[in-house]
Amino acid sequence: MGLHDLANLAYEYMKTDGFFPNSPLLDYIVSSFVNAGRFSTAKEILILQAELYNERAEVVSSFVCNNLLSLLCKTHRVDEAVNFFRDHILRLRGFCPDTCSFNIIMRGLCRVAKVDKAFEFFDIMRSFDCFPDLVTYNTLINGLCRVGNVDRARMLLRGLQSQGEFFPDIVTFTSIISGYCKLGKMEEAADLFDEMSNCGIRPNLITFNVLIDGFGKKGDMVSASEIYERMVGGGCLPDVFSFTSLIDGHCRAGGLEQGLKLWDEMNERKVSPNLFTFSVLINALCKENRLNEARDLLRQMQWREDIIPQPFIYNPVIDGFSKSGNVDEANAIVAEMEAKGCSPDKLTFTILILGHCMKGRMSEAISIFNKMLTVGCVPDSITTNSLISCLRKAGMANEAYKIEQSISNEVHSAFVQGPSAQTRSGSRNTDFSPLHASGITQVGSLQSPTPSYAVWLTVSPFTDFCFTKARSHTISMDSTSDLILGLTSLSHDSHDSEVYKDTISLSPRQEGEGDEITYY
Repeated sequence: MGLHDLANLAYEYMKTDGFFPNSPLLDYIVSSFVNAGRFSTAKEILILQAELYNERAEVVSSFVCNNLLSLLCKTHRVDEAVNFFRDHILRLRGFCPDTCSFNIIMRGLCRVAKVDKAFEFFDIMRSFDCFPDLVTYNTLINGLCRVGNVDRARMLLRGLQSQGEFFPDIVTFTSIISGYCKLGKMEEAADLFDEMSNCGIRPNLITFNVLIDGFGKKGDMVSASEIYERMVGGGCLPDVFSFTSLIDGHCRAGGLEQGLKLWDEMNERKVSPNLFTFSVLINALCKENRLNEARDLLRQMQWREDIIPQPFIYNPVIDGFSKSGNVDEANAIVAEMEAKGCSPDKLTFTILILGHCMKGRMSEAISIFNKMLTVGCVPDSITTNSLISCLRKAGMANEAYKIEQSISNEVHSAFVQGPSAQTRSGSRNTDFSPLHASGITQVGSLQSPTPSYAVWLTVSPFTDFCFTKARSHTISMDSTSDLILGLTSLSHDSHDSEVYKDTISLSPRQEGEGDEITYY
């Protein structure tokens, strides 16, 4: 029995003997249970306290209630907080909610995208003699921007300005500016930024960062650089997010050299790069086939004890060396990532298997495939079909048959049924516009249990003919793997290598890859 259990037992004995703790002691008991995460016990005591205080015309401390509501929301128990607030705090006269109570509930609802529900509490708070303050409006404005309803947020700002009761602050403006940036509406964001400055509100680092990131994602590096110069000129020092957004923007626009200059400036300013800074530059270097430089950055990152490496950092370098035929170096990088406690993912295994196949190192490809199964990483159809095809071409029909038999019924079912329920309900929409701009056309993506990458084919007359026929006969685009098999079954090994290098491009889209930098 823990100390909190003993305290609760003593409390029960007091009630049994007809005693009830005084208000300070009761507040302390409730706060202790709340801070320990014993929410059910805390709520029971609060309800009993409120019922008793109702008879004495006293009220429960709003500080204690607000602490409970706040911790419930912070621990992702927003519905529980809302239910307790609505069913007890607003109904029992022993409770006396204040503006802070409503703000906590509205903030919790906004953070789980229930903005309309938050406005319901906003509409009734005055009936409890609780009046909105600037925190209330900032909470709702931020919530609207989170769900993309920036125009309504700006209307709320206009209403706030017309009332003259509160003056919008840096949080108000930055929330809406960030909302416009996420929607790519940079003209509106810039206009609001100027309006904020004209109102005498000094932009902070977050304001500058969201603008730099927004302009960078739009490819407007001139404007992004102007914002950066204005920030530095105004005495606001850039941080890792400032530099990462700038580097990412330049690399997206093909300005790798400018990105490397900013990397040097980061070091001069003693700003430590984070995981995503490394990722942006490593990806850009690999796209330019500057693999040794990318390898050097990997080594620098591995010395950083504060960075937890992820597979998406290593995969572009592994892919680059595999495509260049240097699978030994690719193997060495995988060994390094495992030594750092970073396990290969599906894409890592696929890259290695295909790389070894193209080098004719079939035994190693089989070993990697078996390791993939052993660690519970489910292979995609492109992985298994390509391996089987290469084994057959190499005269290893028995090994190919064993691979076919090793695929579980669950994997076959996943290939037939397509994405799992989780994937269908929560898949990420991938922005393929940079690839379109490079002349690469999307012809379909693999349907897999966990689609960590999409399959892309550079459209040639032959592939275009195949996909045109496939679409006209409503053949599933998962048949992409069949086209790859057909290409890899061509007679010349040299052509197989070119198919691997030039025709198949694996584009990782994994959790934490850092497409979005969210500040507000």
